[in-house]
This record gives sequence, structure tokens and C-alpha cells, in this order.
Amino acid sequence: MDATIIAAPRSTKNSSGERDPEMHQTNKGNQWHFGMKAHIAVDAHSGLVHTVTTTAANEADVEQVADLLHGKQEQVWADSGYRRAQTRVSKAELQWHIAARPSDIAKLPEGRAKASAKRQEHRKASIRAKVEHPLRVIKRQFGLVKVRFKGLAKNTAHVITLFALSNLWMARRRLMAMMGLVRVQGA
Repeated sequence: MDATIIAAPRSTKNSSGERDPEMHQTNKGNQWHFGMKAHIAVDAHSGLVHTVTTTAANEADVEQVADLLHGKQEQVWADSGYRRAQTRVSKAELQWHIAARPSDIAKLPEGRAKASAKRQEHRKASIRAKVEHPLRVIKRQFGLVKVRFKGLAKNTAHVITLFALSNLWMARRRLMAMMGLVRVQGA
């Protein structure tokens, strides 16, 4: 699971003279962003999105954990924004693989423990990378860098549609291969 910030227009040059009240600003790194967040959960095997939720940009990623789980997971892979996510979900048999903060790894003394921690984080990152691909597809292939509508409800519908299209985009080769196997019998 992961989240991305989708920008909203900062302009106040409209009839009401104010920004979209459902969008908020947040600080990421040393930059401020105004807009909404799209939270997604991806199947680790296929790389396809199975759950999408949206919130204002200022809501923490970990707040959406319960909504992103569909109940059939055995393992959850997430970045460091989801630390302590286990406390927000009642399902005890899940295996959680939450990335450590880079600063926690840097604090370790040089040696075997630090090298082992780096290898473990690299393994986690290689699995978590599957969630980045659908985010790239909707931002680069479909051009969603700014929201197009006012209000969270319309933008949520737009984002869900784009993630459904991203699933088709990512599965296109498998779908085309299956198409060759199916032959319509004529009369």
C-alpha cells in the first residue's frame, strides 16, 4: 500500500474567491503541496490495484490502513508512513513488513547488523516497488498531475476510473495473449 499527492489549483480567481475547501495542504520533504491524496493497495503477485481511497492531502497515510485491506491478505508491505499500522487493524494473523526510516538504519553502528538491516530493507523495497507502478501510470500515461474537478467526491470517481484503466494498461500483454487463445466459431 502507498499514497500519492495529487495537486489542486491554488487559485482563488473564481466566483467564491477561495480555494477548494475539501483540499488541504501538507508538507512533504521541504515542500508544501495543496491538494488530495490517493491511497492504494496493490496485489503483490499481479501488481494490480485492488483498493483505492482518497482523502485531503493533510491526512496521514496510516489512517487509511483499515480501508485498504480487503480481508484476504496474509502479508502487508508498506513504507515507513504506515508505522504502527498493526494497532489500527483487528486482524492478528497478518504479517506486517513496514519499511524502517532511513535515519533508523543510519543510526546503527557499522558492521553486520547494519549490513543485514540494509539487505532486509532492500528486500522489502523490491516488493513494495509494485505499488509505485500504478501511481506512475496514472500520472504519466494518463496525465493526472492536477485534479480536474472541485470537491473530493468528483475527483475520487475520476481517480478510481484511472486506476481501473491502469489495471488494464498493466495487464494488456496478458490480456492480448489470452485473446489469441479464444476463437469465435462462425455459423
